[in-house]
Amino acid sequence: MQARADQLRRSGKTTAFVPTMGYLHEGHLSLLRIGKQKADDLVLSIFVNPTQFGPNEDLSSYPRSLQDDLDKAEKEGVDAVFVPTDQALYQEGYQTYVQLEKLPQHLCGLSRPVFFRGVTTVVTQLFNIVKPHVAIFGEKDFQQLAIIRQMVRDLKFAIEIVGAPIVREADGLAMSSRNAYLKEYMRPAALSLSQVLQNSRKMVQDGIVDAQLITDRALDIFSAFPEIKVDYISICDPESLDPVESVEGRTLMALAVALEKIRLIDNTILQP
Repeated sequence: MQARADQLRRSGKTTAFVPTMGYLHEGHLSLLRIGKQKADDLVLSIFVNPTQFGPNEDLSSYPRSLQDDLDKAEKEGVDAVFVPTDQALYQEGYQTYVQLEKLPQHLCGLSRPVFFRGVTTVVTQLFNIVKPHVAIFGEKDFQQLAIIRQMVRDLKFAIEIVGAPIVREADGLAMSSRNAYLKEYMRPAALSLSQVLQNSRKMVQDGIVDAQLITDRALDIFSAFPEIKVDYISICDPESLDPVESVEGRTLMALAVALEKIRLIDNTILQP
């Protein structure tokens, strides 16, 4: 992969890169389509990264569908798919990790303490292997996107980071590989996340900008689904992820819940 990247660079061609954990859905494909427009060459990586899973998380059961992923990649015009083994990236004696100080101390980072260290470590490796000019990440994982952008600034990677809008299913559920776990009877509860975000946007448009009032209403909506356990409801600055008391300008609202052990996240921008 590195030799291929060097050859492309010598020939003056640009590379767009979409790193994924596979089990591709329409959200991933939207990233590939952006990448296709951004550079001469499009690379997809598929790697279920063990270092971003905690001890009681779903590493062993995380959905995988390599052949189906390769078929979808081919249809989207991907030029190369990089599928490393665990041993290729974390060889025996591996001991180097990349970790940010502040941004992971919010949102998902509070309940998943090893997650972002794993993400930034593997993305750094992938950037050094694929050597892209541009990399595309989805805005559904808003905190991840913010962290990657900060890391790229801090470590002086010469890579443009592009955020791509959330892709939703017809009923409003944000697309995620973990949606494969959902049974049909869980659907109404899963849809409560997008209902909360829609209701919160309406509240702000109606002039209700107090973060506590918006949060309380969100909790009311979630309370109709006892099978949901709320991890966090955060109304925060989209750059620092620090919580705010009222929606004065462009503000992030981010949610994470557990639905029968299935972790679901979603977010929206609130704008008065």
